[in-house]
Amino acid sequence: MKERLQKLIASAGLCARRTAEDWIAAGRVCVNGAVASLGDRADLETDTVTVDGAPLPGKPGAVYLMLNKPRGYVTTLSDEYGRRTAAELVADCGVRVYPVGRLDRDSEGLLLFTNDGELAQRLLHPRHQVDKVYLVTVRGDIRGAAERLMAITELDGEPIAPAQARELSRREGQALLRVTIHQGKNRQIRRMCAGLGLHVEKLQRMEEDGLRLDDLPIGKWRYLTAQEIQRITGGDTRE
Repeated sequence: MKERLQKLIASAGLCARRTAEDWIAAGRVCVNGAVASLGDRADLETDTVTVDGAPLPGKPGAVYLMLNKPRGYVTTLSDEYGRRTAAELVADCGVRVYPVGRLDRDSEGLLLFTNDGELAQRLLHPRHQVDKVYLVTVRGDIRGAAERLMAITELDGEPIAPAQARELSRREGQALLRVTIHQGKNRQIRRMCAGLGLHVEKLQRMEEDGLRLDDLPIGKWRYLTAQEIQRITGGDTRE
């Protein structure tokens, strides 16, 4: 059965579907020797699909894992500046996996990795409104910080969905907040706090789409359980 090329590439575990679309637009994908275009379809039973001249591999077994990312690591597969990458910390899983979304270099906590491009697409697309829960330590004028964060509906001129926020504790000009968002714009929480005159001292993602970091040590990773996989894939483990 013929399927769109971006879906085939994502299902093979090479990248997320959106990235596959960029590869196709850049002329990196061919079908039966001819450069492909966006919208093209192929059947791997009868067609030969190549990416940068290499045949599309058969779909590997789906792998799902979570990492407790430390501060100081960038969320990329490789870094042109030689900085440490989160991918290095999961390299011993034995399969090429890529991060689902990002945590900036100064942030830490739950970061999902998978070779399932379809799942990555679902978790990243704004229409699915996947909740992400953070513990945020801020310093500055902390009076009503949680309420002020929830009142923000615009960020640098762009509308955003309101965050949910709750103050957990405070002391000497410092507050610990629990903040939930689902859009995940670049450095969103840090930018929201900066707009309120709050300095973020620590930002840790604790939960995503119901998956919880719990007691996973910093810098370590683990495979998702069967129950967790069922939760995020809707029962489809893609084996």
